[in-house]
Amino acid sequence: MTHTETPSAPLVADTTTPPGLVMRPGRWIDNWNAEDPAQWEGGGKQIAARNLRWSIFAEFLGFVIWQLWSIVVVSLPAVGFTFDTGQIFWLISIPSLVGATLRFPYSFMVPKFGGRNWTIISAGLLLIPATGLAICVGHPDTPFGVMLGVAALAGLGGGNFASSMSNITYFYPQSQKGWALGLNAAGGNLGASVAQLVVPIAITIGAAVTLNLPLAGWIWIPFILLAMWGAYRHMDNLSSAKSDFRASLAALREPHLWILALLYIGTFGSFIGFASVFPKLIADQFPDFSTFAVGSASISLAFLGALVGSLSRPYGGRLADRFGGARVTMAAFAVMALGALAVTWTIFMNNFWIFLGCFLLLFVAGGVGNGSTYRMIPSVFAARSGVTDAATNSGDVSTQRKTAASLGLISAIGAYGGFVIPQMLGLSKTSTGDYTSALNMFVVAYVVLMIVTGVVYLRRGSAFSGQRI
Repeated sequence: MTHTETPSAPLVADTTTPPGLVMRPGRWIDNWNAEDPAQWEGGGKQIAARNLRWSIFAEFLGFVIWQLWSIVVVSLPAVGFTFDTGQIFWLISIPSLVGATLRFPYSFMVPKFGGRNWTIISAGLLLIPATGLAICVGHPDTPFGVMLGVAALAGLGGGNFASSMSNITYFYPQSQKGWALGLNAAGGNLGASVAQLVVPIAITIGAAVTLNLPLAGWIWIPFILLAMWGAYRHMDNLSSAKSDFRASLAALREPHLWILALLYIGTFGSFIGFASVFPKLIADQFPDFSTFAVGSASISLAFLGALVGSLSRPYGGRLADRFGGARVTMAAFAVMALGALAVTWTIFMNNFWIFLGCFLLLFVAGGVGNGSTYRMIPSVFAARSGVTDAATNSGDVSTQRKTAASLGLISAIGAYGGFVIPQMLGLSKTSTGDYTSALNMFVVAYVVLMIVTGVVYLRRGSAFSGQRI
């Protein structure tokens, strides 16, 4: 895309223009360099923070739409739908499958359109699945195929993560990427929790006889419009934020992209997969605790899982900034293995509160692992480019572009865990009558991933020995 190079008066809201920057029409910024201390302290960090705030809000709504079906399916029988267990798990998992796939093209949208411009577009696309859900769930005679198609459209919200994270990584210096990316991701991840908290309340308020299930979609429309307006008014496009197929192809040839993607399936894939299926697990295992009456409304405690997982994510990034992402990721997998093992025991104990506590531990560890694994990505690619201080040096422009491409690609691959986990749990339920066989497989997987992390990135004598990855 070609842009006019004619400088104009600054279009950003900041009172001063940081040294070296040129502001152009359409809120394009030239010469951005977050590693330049004078530019960063001279106003760059204020610009970065402003873009981060609106990026978080737009991504938050993306996660809301992405995870709406996880809580809506629990209420479908109450309004007349008669889908079987297998069909319910498909409605839960299909948004993750589509969202993961969309993350591949979404990772290229920021360089093509600009971060601000693409945020406006991607937020606007959320109007489609929100409206589709509101219409379909109001008609119990809607065929399953139509419902599955509309649920698949919710995957548009999952794609937002890749473009949002790719955009924000350009705004921050290497030493602060962990915290910034952690906040951006956590703010988005909170959407899953808020959807699971708000929807049961909204659909039961004033519903004397039947649930007002279409409100699960309609209530988000005004917020989506607000996100579009906020991106238009307050975000910026960076002309330096460029990646291309060459950078992506180079990243795909890098063996460590696939290792990091595997780790991210274990961390983020677990978070989004368990967040999607948690309301259904509670409804199946502890039906008396699936909802609690609060006045004239109902509330589901399922939202707590996504909440604690989201809030712990930025601390995973911060811990990785301080101690190294590999150490934090390895510890996270150890705790996730223990948490999943404990959940299998609590199912047989038939104690909801112990079950909830063990699952929340699993969510917290997964959230920390999300942040630390994602923080490893720029460090690994910087180290592979030959820099000796990969924890604080992002490498040359070529390395930064490869890193940005890798962030999108790894986030896409990792999101497939959100499809695999519900499908495995659903298969376990339909074939054995409970969820323990799938949970035991997850324990084994976490132990294997913990070992892989230690051997590849922490072992003395490895290619990363002496680097704080």
